[in-house]
Amino acid sequence: MPDPAISLLQRLVSIDSVNPSLVSGGAGEGEIAGAIAADMLSFGLKVEISEVRPGRPNVVGVLEGKSRGKSLMLCGHTDTVGVTGMKAPFEPAIRDDRLFGRGSQDMKAGVAAMISAARALAESGGLAAGKLIVAAVIDEEYESIGAEALVKKWRADAAVVTEPTDLMIAVGHKGFSWAEVTTYGRAAHGSRPEEGRDAILRMGHVLSRLELLNREIQARPPHPNQGTGSLHASIIDGGRELSSYPDRCVLKFERRTISGEPVDMGYREAQAIIEALKKTDKEFEASAKFGFGRPAFETPLGHPLPEFLAAAMRKIGREPKQGGVSFWTDAAILASAGIPGVVFGPGGHGLHSLEEYVRVDEVIACKDALVELARLFCSSPG
Repeated sequence: MPDPAISLLQRLVSIDSVNPSLVSGGAGEGEIAGAIAADMLSFGLKVEISEVRPGRPNVVGVLEGKSRGKSLMLCGHTDTVGVTGMKAPFEPAIRDDRLFGRGSQDMKAGVAAMISAARALAESGGLAAGKLIVAAVIDEEYESIGAEALVKKWRADAAVVTEPTDLMIAVGHKGFSWAEVTTYGRAAHGSRPEEGRDAILRMGHVLSRLELLNREIQARPPHPNQGTGSLHASIIDGGRELSSYPDRCVLKFERRTISGEPVDMGYREAQAIIEALKKTDKEFEASAKFGFGRPAFETPLGHPLPEFLAAAMRKIGREPKQGGVSFWTDAAILASAGIPGVVFGPGGHGLHSLEEYVRVDEVIACKDALVELARLFCSSPG
């Protein structure tokens, strides 16, 4: 009989929870929220379901300890990216200790592990002290409106976001900044260069400067747990037909940021490039605007949570590793709201790809480590 965490993970993967903000017509998180709430209620957690958007609820379960102590939040997201091109995205299959399916690694495995950890605690006598908060939130794959809604109401002394880290205790990750640049030209017939002005060629100057900037950013001394920032051109659009001068070209790009860089960093750098180009070409016309951004994340230096989690790992027979991850997580939103934490979850392969899987043994190890962490942290002094 499979471990309860794996049984739950199979049920969660079988539920379509594609984010409708990413994919038109996506099923959203309503059905999976209902399944999670029912599971947590079945072993005695107090459960709150709150709609963040119509049909898209957060689910929070609480396990109260027998005496006063610290509060620990376990947090994971219930939405996934799309499934176009996948053969059987919602048919969880286990082969060679790997569980396949959309969301298996990102991040229904982490969600199953944290809920199953709460179950294990509840069914073995509960927490001696403190409080365990288990939060399943919506929309991390788009704008993280679920985590934003969560921190408006809930607080904890520390948090673990169970994204896939290959069981590494992640104490930092990058942020991101989206920006848009528009270059302007003058529409004209392709045979009349004296009348036309090519907006796409002018965007080429912007792209050249951005490429140089990217090289310079990545040559800077790296942050110990975040590495260096970077940028890449994501989407470009311009022109109307082959025989006309394009009067407009639009570039959207992403700037990955490290601690100390603002969420509008991409816009600031684009604006500086535009101003520099205007000085060298009086006919150059362009504008920049900020799109969206999230801050970088790092665990406060000296915070005890990583050491508690390392001790929990040793207790289950695993040697702990610590470092940073490249991808962004809701841990940044929790940290910005005053809930320090780490990122820690089971690993696998195929994030956002056509074949995604999670390692079954790491799901179980994650669950076991979270059980030990809750016991250690929630009853700790201070």
